[in-house]
Amino acid sequence: MEIYIKFILIGLAVAMPVGAITVEMTKQGLRNGFTHGWAVGLGGMTVDAALILAMYFGFASLLSLPYIQIPLWLAGAGVLAYLGYDSIRHSDLPLNGAADKTGKINASFWRTYRNGLFVAVSPGNLIFWISVFGTVLSDSYQSTGQLSFMIAAIGILCGILLHDLGLLSIVSVTRKMMSSRMIQLVSSLAGVLLIGFSFYFLYKFVMAVWQYI
Repeated sequence: MEIYIKFILIGLAVAMPVGAITVEMTKQGLRNGFTHGWAVGLGGMTVDAALILAMYFGFASLLSLPYIQIPLWLAGAGVLAYLGYDSIRHSDLPLNGAADKTGKINASFWRTYRNGLFVAVSPGNLIFWISVFGTVLSDSYQSTGQLSFMIAAIGILCGILLHDLGLLSIVSVTRKMMSSRMIQLVSSLAGVLLIGFSFYFLYKFVMAVWQYI
C-alpha cells in the first residue's frame, strides 16, 4: 500500500507541469466540455500504459536509439503544428464542437481521444518516460520483483488520472463563468502554445541531425 500511494504522488507531481497535452486537454475542456477534455487525457494515458508495458518487456531501450528519436522529433513537430493551426482556425466557431463542411457542429469523442494519442506520442514525452519513469520502475522491478513493478505502474497511472480529473473539474467550473469570446481567445492562445512546442521539437530535430552531419 505504501508503494502504491508513493507512486500515485509521483504520477500526480509529474503530470502537473504544463506541457502540450495539458494545453490540448484544457482547450478541449473549455470548448467542448469535460468529456472531450478527458478524452485527450485518456489518449495520453493510453500511450503511458503502452510505455509501461514496453518497459516491462524490455523494449523501452529501443526508443533511446538516435535513429528512432530523430524522426519522432520531426513527426511530433508536425502533429503539434497541425493541432495548433487547427485550434486557431476553429477558435471563432460556436462552442461544443467544430463545424463540418455543411456547417453542422460535430464534436467527436474519438477525434479528441486521437489528438491525445498524437500529442502523447511525441519524443519529449517518450524520452521523459524513459529517463524518469524508466529508471524508477526498473529499480522497483529489480529490487522487489514483478508485483511491486505493477503496483508502482498502476499508482503512476492513477496519479495522472487524478491530475486530469482535477484539472478538468476546474476547467468545467471556469467554463461556465467565461464568455464565448474569452473561450475563443483561450483556444487561440492554446493554438499558439502548441505551435510554440512544435518549433521546439523542430529545433531538437535540427540539432539531432546536426550532430550526425
